Amino acid sequence: MSSTSPTPISITRTRTPQPRPADASLSFGKVFTDHMFVMNYVEGKGWHDPRVVPYAPLSMDPATSVLHYGQAIFDGLKAFRGKDGQIRLFRAQRHAERLNKSARALCIPELDVELVRRSFEAIVGVDHEWVPSTHGTSLYIRPTVIATDVMLGVHPAHSYTYFVICSPVGAYYKEGVKPVRILATDNHVRAVQGGLGEAKTAANYAASLSAQQEAERAGYTQVLWLDGVERKYIDEVGTMNIMMQIGDEVITPPLAGTILDGVTRNSILTLLRDWGVSVSERRISIDEVMQAGRDGTLREMWGTGTAAVVSPVGELGYKGEKISIGNGHTGLLTQKLYDAIVGIQYGAADDKHGWTSTVPALTEA
Repeated sequence: MSSTSPTPISITRTRTPQPRPADASLSFGKVFTDHMFVMNYVEGKGWHDPRVVPYAPLSMDPATSVLHYGQAIFDGLKAFRGKDGQIRLFRAQRHAERLNKSARALCIPELDVELVRRSFEAIVGVDHEWVPSTHGTSLYIRPTVIATDVMLGVHPAHSYTYFVICSPVGAYYKEGVKPVRILATDNHVRAVQGGLGEAKTAANYAASLSAQQEAERAGYTQVLWLDGVERKYIDEVGTMNIMMQIGDEVITPPLAGTILDGVTRNSILTLLRDWGVSVSERRISIDEVMQAGRDGTLREMWGTGTAAVVSPVGELGYKGEKISIGNGHTGLLTQKLYDAIVGIQYGAADDKHGWTSTVPALTEA
């Protein structure tokens, strides 16, 4: 059986490294590391020239197609430094596969999954000193693909750029996991079947801003999205997947074309089934959830995502009614899930599913 060597990744190191911020000063997405990964696509040549280079602005013509027609996708994952000093990526393979799922939705040429995974390892390996050490901190990794044709015209582009940037980020909950207040809206629509709801694309996030501002003005932290047709079935919360425990059953909306196939969502469902918890991936209406809140069977509710892992919900608002969940406290199951995922990410708990992979430092020869 013949085999081919992996595509080499060239590395050009910066001559002007930045001072690294103290762990205690880190927030989210404000500071970026010294390097970036870049790769290009041209029709007829394919994806080529994978490289790590010094972090720098992208130069774009005003007619670059991504600026006009929104052909842009991205993903997000993290690298964690454990107490043993090792740096771990969490489910890098699945993130690489999901990037391609988003690419297909926007007519972007698919990337080699193994090369995408290696791009994560390369940038983290070069910027390994940027991975913070304090528990709760991490290095956020943002792979992105944009269309780069210089031409006006509504059609898939013929050239693209793939790049990966990294940002050291602080603990999402600096004072422990805290419940949030969310507002269900039937005034705004996030996605419909046949649209881009299941892709991680810039357009989805732009479409969420108006409803998010409306929720914040009403005193809530996040929007609970309902389906775009009947406006009664729950989809997502903010930019996260949503789960709730009613009685002894954990319920989450199914992957039916309108919500993102969350990596944390998948991980949590796997853990729940490992623990013997009853889990249903089914449609659930806002009326059913509100009624469960009234009769006391809505035990816990939480969002899931890369940034927060789990985000407990302490209050749900809908049509002027407010439902308190768990007396506004983080539920036992929610906390257990958070602790379990975080333990695996930092290498402190058994990783029986093989979700993490270690990244060696790439030092200069």
